[in-house]
Amino acid sequence: MADPSSYRPEPGQIPDSPGVYKFRDEHRRVIYVGKAKSLRQRLASYFQDIANLHPRTATMVTTAASVEWTVVSTEVEALQLEYSWIKEFDPRFNVKYRDDKSYPSLAVTMNEQYPRVQVMRGPKKKGVRYFGPYGHAWAIRETVDLMLRVFPVRTCSAGVFKRSAQIGRPCLLGYIGKCSAPCVGRVTPEEHRELAEDFCDFMAGRTGTYLTRLEQRMHEAAEEMEYEKAARLRDDIGALRRAMEKNAVVLADATDADLIAVAEDELEAAVQIFHVRGGRVRGQRGWVTDKVEAVDTAGLVEHALQQLYGEEKGEAVPKEVLVPVLPEDTGALGQWLAGRRGSNVSLRVPQRGDKKALMETVHRNAQQSLALHKTKRASDLTTRSRALEEIAEALELDGAPLRIECFDISHLQGDDVVASMVVFEDGLARKSEYRRFQIKSFEGQDDVRSMHEVVSRRFRRYLQEKLKTGEWSPEDGEDPLTEDDGRPRRFAYPPQLVVVDGGQPQVAAAKRALEELGIDDVAVCGLAKRLEEVWLPGEDDPVVLPRTSEGLYLLQRVRDEAHRFAIQYQRNKRGKRLKSGPLDEVPGLGESRKQALVKHFGSVKKLRQATIDQICEVPGIGRKTAETVAAALAQAPPAGPAVNTATGEIMEDETPAPAGAASERGTEL
Repeated sequence: MADPSSYRPEPGQIPDSPGVYKFRDEHRRVIYVGKAKSLRQRLASYFQDIANLHPRTATMVTTAASVEWTVVSTEVEALQLEYSWIKEFDPRFNVKYRDDKSYPSLAVTMNEQYPRVQVMRGPKKKGVRYFGPYGHAWAIRETVDLMLRVFPVRTCSAGVFKRSAQIGRPCLLGYIGKCSAPCVGRVTPEEHRELAEDFCDFMAGRTGTYLTRLEQRMHEAAEEMEYEKAARLRDDIGALRRAMEKNAVVLADATDADLIAVAEDELEAAVQIFHVRGGRVRGQRGWVTDKVEAVDTAGLVEHALQQLYGEEKGEAVPKEVLVPVLPEDTGALGQWLAGRRGSNVSLRVPQRGDKKALMETVHRNAQQSLALHKTKRASDLTTRSRALEEIAEALELDGAPLRIECFDISHLQGDDVVASMVVFEDGLARKSEYRRFQIKSFEGQDDVRSMHEVVSRRFRRYLQEKLKTGEWSPEDGEDPLTEDDGRPRRFAYPPQLVVVDGGQPQVAAAKRALEELGIDDVAVCGLAKRLEEVWLPGEDDPVVLPRTSEGLYLLQRVRDEAHRFAIQYQRNKRGKRLKSGPLDEVPGLGESRKQALVKHFGSVKKLRQATIDQICEVPGIGRKTAETVAAALAQAPPAGPAVNTATGEIMEDETPAPAGAASERGTEL
């Protein structure tokens, strides 16, 4: 625990201007990011008597070992820089909202020649129109099914679309009238895009004009005694109205707004957001977070706004944002939101009427979300705490191992030997800090030697970072530790416990690697798969934890995750090696130009027979590149014949390979 006075800046050193500041711990990891109108006044508040600080603030300043700051011109710049640093450094003492689940959205891929309507999750992509998010994917599919009757937009995958185009026959949706079948040319690309734009307009809330137009066409058809057409239009209108009924009108003035509500207690806070478009609730989402910093409701709202709109632009930021309380820097936030949208954004607290009533509904949702989260997490927190305590007791550690790193080796009969490192903090996987290694010092199968190399490389990086900060000085003649794998900021943070996948030999190798580096404050153990025994270095007998032990269950999860991560990397590496060919050895020849060469000549065999002048005819291939390609192919051994894996038939080079031959021909490419 550090004394804040030990790193307090000198009087007059801190500027009295807007800026953003970072607190770092002894390992140089950023643990807190904040902004201030006056850096001098804000930072001075952290260096008062610890007894007067909020307990969470006191924990932060005693964990920190240094503070630094960056001066900016305006409060808006400070807001933007604070958001960027929180995203980059993921500081442990900052409030960070995370979705309690991945909410699905209705997406229209307007960036494709034939836009597709589909359910999407995850980060937003450029050129795709999104509506939502929604609570359930089935709700989206029900709405889309109703609307496809009127807007028969493509919903099939790229594979189905391509297959239908090849055989000249649409899929089932094309036959029943729920797809305009652009795959077989029933509509032009322009007509299909117009359908997709009408679909987007209707989903965006512009429904009245379209329904009026349909009703007018229905009446005209009836007057002309085209009763079948009139009946079809009547059914279309009914389908659209049923789709609209799924989103009841909540604001009569067709408002576009986001309503944000917060429910909190001393330890946690829940945020709920209702997305209202055209007066109707078009989406809902929520977050739950630990209150790891001393923050009030206004601060929670500010963090929520940063999280919600930090990556959004244009119409994704509504004209109106309704909040329960206004943040401290309302003016700066308003300017920031306006900059994201490109026009003015109203940030205010609803006082009366429908908007206040809807805000109360959003707040009730936030309260229910917090209550449900606490019910779920109560047992989870207790279980994880008990697991860490059991591990500490069984291994005779000084304290609970809050950070555990596990290493595993993977190979296929001695080929493509790789290793993995997974990280668990507070009993939870921290996937952003997972690392992968290739074994470099030798070839062949030797798990013990591989384990020694990997642990040595990981902790060499740790010592290298300590060397940079002056916390450690090498002895005379020692290697300056210039390993270059991994990210320094992550490797600089040591674990309390290293777990290896294996028994006594692997544990001894890991311990020896630490001793050679002079590290004696990191515990080591191994978990053998056969009997799930825990091995300690220098012990002849294993530690046997009860089968019902939460500590054993946590160690198994850590070991299994390291095993999964290592196998995944090994398979990917092996797959790339098997698919490699002579063109992969040509320097400066990327995937696009490789594909262009093979497509132009039909196969690598024909490319091998081509002259330099013929190779130069391929778009994007200059004479120097053509000479390099010809030389590489002349030196490479000829590939074996392509084989149809479905029938065993050897394919002639002049004959296009069927689908079954793709895996064999891949070795040529």
